Amino acid sequence: MSDGAESAAVDPATGHPRPPRREFKARGSFVTRCEGCNLPELNCLCPYQAKADSRVQVWLMTHPLEHHKPTNTGRLIADVLATTRVFTWYRTAPDDTLLALLADPGYAPFVVFPDDQPDYADRVVEVEAVTQVEDARIPVLILLDGTWRQARRIFRKSPYLEHLPVLPLRTDRLTRYQLRKPASQAHLCTAEVAAELLRQSGEVAAAQVLDDYFDVFNDSYAASRHYTKIETPTPSMTRLAALRRAQQAPSSSTEGR
Repeated sequence: MSDGAESAAVDPATGHPRPPRREFKARGSFVTRCEGCNLPELNCLCPYQAKADSRVQVWLMTHPLEHHKPTNTGRLIADVLATTRVFTWYRTAPDDTLLALLADPGYAPFVVFPDDQPDYADRVVEVEAVTQVEDARIPVLILLDGTWRQARRIFRKSPYLEHLPVLPLRTDRLTRYQLRKPASQAHLCTAEVAAELLRQSGEVAAAQVLDDYFDVFNDSYAASRHYTKIETPTPSMTRLAALRRAQQAPSSSTEGR
């Protein structure tokens, strides 16, 4: 087996064997993609990749199949928030790093999940619990990244999550996601959930950057599906491009040397 085949057979984050899968042949699989952002080169996302700071961290527990989907929005969170951690979920092989972090008293993790079943009602908290985490600890939003069915499986089949508080998202916001058809307009995609909870947790600036980045991704990918180049920047593109330029500009202390 070649080195490339060997690397494809294991998950790069954990070293665990990947489940066998058929070659990805979905619509757009033959499009030339940017190596930096994985979007079609026609509407590359790279000029709009700006960073944001947040006391609240986001950890993603991602279903293995979700890694192969270019429409996955969980990766947008990691592009914006440098502290984001991504763990691939395997039912019989939990990630050792994740287990160690969950046991670290320096973190205050919350599992983001609906409060629609009575058997864990005693664990449900409101977003105020995130804002009230003492300064000595870092609040963490654990997002289950996959389809609704996959997320429920992750929640139910991960015993190491059973002691954690459950944080449901309460919002009137409807999804703006155009790349997959949701079961309901109230079902937000992963990046939208993160942005909304960051905003509710007081991380307004980080939430705005993530929201803008999601909108640019959403618009750019949708346009590329129709082989259309976005010629006039959207407001989100304009804001992110300006922020990126500001972040890349040399500081005054560097210029004075």
